Amino acid sequence: MTVAAAAEDALTGELGSLGSRFVLHWGEMATRWGVSRTVAQIHALLFLSERPLHAEETAAILQVARSNVSTSLRELQNWNLIKITHLAGDRRDHFETAQDPWELMRVVVRERKEREYEPTLAFLRGCVQSREFAREDAATQKRLRETLALMEAGSTWADQMLALDNAMLKRLLKLGARVQALLA
Repeated sequence: MTVAAAAEDALTGELGSLGSRFVLHWGEMATRWGVSRTVAQIHALLFLSERPLHAEETAAILQVARSNVSTSLRELQNWNLIKITHLAGDRRDHFETAQDPWELMRVVVRERKEREYEPTLAFLRGCVQSREFAREDAATQKRLRETLALMEAGSTWADQMLALDNAMLKRLLKLGARVQALLA
């Protein structure tokens, strides 16, 4: 049996065929999102798992190196996507994630906003407030001010959306393009 077949068998044994396909697909998508395949697969495994898993078990199910699992678990903890839990009679750390996709979406949006969006906002504010800004040509000044205004509006909107409860957020998303008719 090939390594790939053994890995798929271990994963299918834990989650079933559809769960296995989900974990593998999530790993593939992660590379497009700028996230390690293993990080995403571990998160997907924990999301679908009916119980918290320890690192050795995770490594065995996904057929990846234990060191890779440790590094990936630390990254998921740094993103606030998983938490450690302890089980009676077992001294090992077990890991679990939120089972609510809406809560996971909130965590990802909040973390990406803090890590990626906010530094860019701070940079743009610094540009507009700098002494050099006045020496830039009018077109550059205009573009930088408009970019800053757009990003500030996006930041405010994201904060407002994150503050909504799930029921309201779902209703808002279902409105879709009909919101335009309300605003017109």
